Amino acid sequence: MSFAPNRRSFLIAGGLTALASTRVLGANDTLRIGVIGAGGRMRNLLDAADKVGPYQIVAVSDVYGPHRDAVKERSNGLATTHLDYHEVLAKDVDAVLIAAPDHWHVRMAVDALGAGKDVYLEKPVTHTIEEGATLAHAVHASKQVLQCGMQQRSWTHFRNAVDLIQAGSLGRVLQVRTYWWQNYNVSWVPKPMEVEALDWKQWLGGAPDQPFSLEKYYRWRWFWNFGGGAMTDLFSHWIDVVHWAMKADQPREAQMLADKYVFDQWDCPDTIQAALRYPGFDVVYEGMMASSIDDGGLEFRGTDATLKLDRSGMSVYREGVPSKENPVLTERSFRDGTITHMQNFFDCIKSRKEPNAPVEAGIAAARAGHIANLAYKHGGQISWPPKGTA
Repeated sequence: MSFAPNRRSFLIAGGLTALASTRVLGANDTLRIGVIGAGGRMRNLLDAADKVGPYQIVAVSDVYGPHRDAVKERSNGLATTHLDYHEVLAKDVDAVLIAAPDHWHVRMAVDALGAGKDVYLEKPVTHTIEEGATLAHAVHASKQVLQCGMQQRSWTHFRNAVDLIQAGSLGRVLQVRTYWWQNYNVSWVPKPMEVEALDWKQWLGGAPDQPFSLEKYYRWRWFWNFGGGAMTDLFSHWIDVVHWAMKADQPREAQMLADKYVFDQWDCPDTIQAALRYPGFDVVYEGMMASSIDDGGLEFRGTDATLKLDRSGMSVYREGVPSKENPVLTERSFRDGTITHMQNFFDCIKSRKEPNAPVEAGIAAARAGHIANLAYKHGGQISWPPKGTA
């Protein structure tokens, strides 16, 4: 993570293109990786990378000193540490992994693409609907690979589920139920931190100036300046699977009933019922952030069968088969999809093929969440495109 641009950062950025890597990579070559945003999600990404390598962390940028130091230690002391992410882009790296807060995603990705780096960009790839066009243009104007952090696209049983749906095995799918429950009272309690080691102003970047808040730093997803709540975080994973399976990626209208029942200090609601209408089918989402029983998943309900799907596996239940407790098909997950997704990214860096989660998929998934949030902000319902703009 870095900060609002100044003259020095523009000068650094302006000279980046000439430093883009021109290496021709072989299958066994060690990839040189830059890390931008080194918090918890980045640790997960690097854990996945460790299992697929070979790679070397060349440089790391974060506005919190202990995060930079942890990645340097992880690299056996080889990685250089930086406050300004442009300095990572000025290094001779093949690709960067970006896991900063949402409000930084497009700016960092566009700068990285312009510097000739391949990019793994965490979801949601945009913070606003308007940013989608900016990101798409940057990807298509470059020769770089951009993998969106939507790992279901590389997860074996999700891929098999999509194949079943597209083959017509469920009949006509009319409704998709999605859900995700988490408990922030238990699992997301803010941890003590060395406040003096954080550059808060640089963390804010282009967001409105505001006093430091541990709650905002730690739970940034739940404040409009930095994230979009559950609809651009959790829901974006599931709606991407829906778009992929149903071959439709933009809702015609959205409704959202939501409240702040538990975390009144947040901007974003903690308890949500949402519905999005697509051509020929509906998608519903429900979730809350103070109950974790059942976790998250999807149900594709067709005229012939229902497919229930989550990160642990999938099951298919046939209409007319006596017991719903006896699925006609079951598949369990054997590997975290993030590992396979990182493998796909590393492979595409070398092959120059399109990755499993291309930019259009990431933009569409984020857009659906943004549209639902717009419905929430506009009395609970919105048509899309808004009337008068089509």
